[in-house]
Amino acid sequence: MRASTVGIEVEHLLRTLAPEVLGAVVRRFGDFAASEDAVQEALLAAARQWTEEGLPERPRAWLIHVAARRMTDQLRSDIARREREAFVVRQEWPFRDPGANEADCAPDDDDTLALVFMCCHPALTPSSAIALTLRAVGGLTTAEIARAFLVPEATLAQRISRAKQTIRASGIPFEVPSGRERDARLASVLHVLYLIFNEGYTASSGDALQRIELSDEAIRLARAVRALLPNDGEVAGLLALMLLTDARRAARVGPNGELIPLEAQDRSRWSRDAIDEGVALVSAALCGGSVGAYRLQAAIAALHDEAARVEDTDWPQILALYGVLKQIADSPMIALNHAIATAMVHGARAGLDLLDAIDASGGLAGSHRLDATRAHLLDRAGDRQGAIARFLLAAGKTASLPEKNYLTAQAARLAQASSMHEQLQRDDAHDRG
Repeated sequence: MRASTVGIEVEHLLRTLAPEVLGAVVRRFGDFAASEDAVQEALLAAARQWTEEGLPERPRAWLIHVAARRMTDQLRSDIARREREAFVVRQEWPFRDPGANEADCAPDDDDTLALVFMCCHPALTPSSAIALTLRAVGGLTTAEIARAFLVPEATLAQRISRAKQTIRASGIPFEVPSGRERDARLASVLHVLYLIFNEGYTASSGDALQRIELSDEAIRLARAVRALLPNDGEVAGLLALMLLTDARRAARVGPNGELIPLEAQDRSRWSRDAIDEGVALVSAALCGGSVGAYRLQAAIAALHDEAARVEDTDWPQILALYGVLKQIADSPMIALNHAIATAMVHGARAGLDLLDAIDASGGLAGSHRLDATRAHLLDRAGDRQGAIARFLLAAGKTASLPEKNYLTAQAARLAQASSMHEQLQRDDAHDRG
C-alpha cells in the first residue's frame, strides 16, 4: 500500500477516534483544556508512528494510554498543583504496553455525548459553546470553524480559549445531565450536532466534498440523544433531517470526486433505508406538539427525497414550509433557501428580488453561497454574463476544491454557450448579407 494512502487512512481513523479518546481522558482527569492538549500530543505521535510502523492492535486504547501518560507527566511536573499531583500519583494507571486490554481504558458509550453536553454548559455563551464543541468533538480546525461563523480566525481562537478557561474555573462536571439542566443545554447540543453534520456533508474546505466521519458521528450522537429523549419532537426531527439528507450521499459525488447538484443526481443511488427511516421519524414528530425548526427542515428534505424525478418536486409545498420556518427560526441560510424555493414557484426574478434583501442585511457577507445562488438564478433568468460573473466570484470565495471546480465549470459552460450564440448570430448576419 502506498505511503500516501496509509497516511490518509491513519488521518481518517484519528479523526474518528479523537472525540472518544478526549471523552475518556476528560472523564479520568477532569481538566478539559489539559486533556485536549494531551490528546493532541497523542494524535501527533500516532500520526508519525502509525504511518511508519502500522496500526497497533487496539488504536483507541493506544491513544488513551499515551494521552493519559502525557497528563500524568504534566501533572507531576506542575509544582504549583501539588495536591492534584498527589491525587494523580495515587490513582496512576500501572504501566502497560499501549496495546493492552482495551477494556481497561476504553471510554463508556456515553463519553462523547457527555463531552458534548459539557461543552454546551450554560456558563458558556452559545457561540463559545458551539465553537468549542466543533473543535473538541467535531475535530474541526480553528480556521474551519471561523469560516462557518464568518469571523476572523483570531477572534474564534480567543473565543475557544475563553470557553476552556470558563470550564476550568466553573468546575463543570463531566456527565450527561438530567432534568432541567439537560433541557437548558439541549438547544445548543442539537445546534452543534447539526453544524457537525453539515460540515461532514459539505466540507467547508479541502479536496473532498464530504467528510463522512463527521456526518456519521453526528448521526450516531443524534441517535444517542434520541435514546435519552425518545419523546422529544425536535430531537427526532434533527435525526430525520440528517438521515434524509445523508441518504443522497452516494449520488452527490462523481467518479473523480466532483460535485453533482441535486437536480442532476441519479436518484436510484439514494439510500432507501435512510429515507424510509427519516420519513417515519418526521411523520411521527409532526403529529404531536408544536412544530420546530428541525421538524420543518426534515419535512422539506422528505419532499425532496420522495420525488421520483426532479420535476416531481413539490416546490409549492416546500415554499410554504420555508415560509413557516422563516417565522420561527429565521436565519440568512433559511432566507437563502426560501429565495430559491420562491424562484422555483414564482420565477427567477422573484427569487433575485429576495436575494437583494439578504445581501443588504449583510448576513452572508463573505460567504460564497449567496453569489452562487444569484448566479444560478441569473442563469435561469437568461442573464448569462451576470451569471458568469457571479459564478466566478463565488468560486473565488470558497475554500472547498470540489465546489470551486463546480462553480468554475458552470461559468465555463455559460461562456461557451454565449460564444456559440454569438457565433450563430454572426453566421446568420453573414448569410443574410
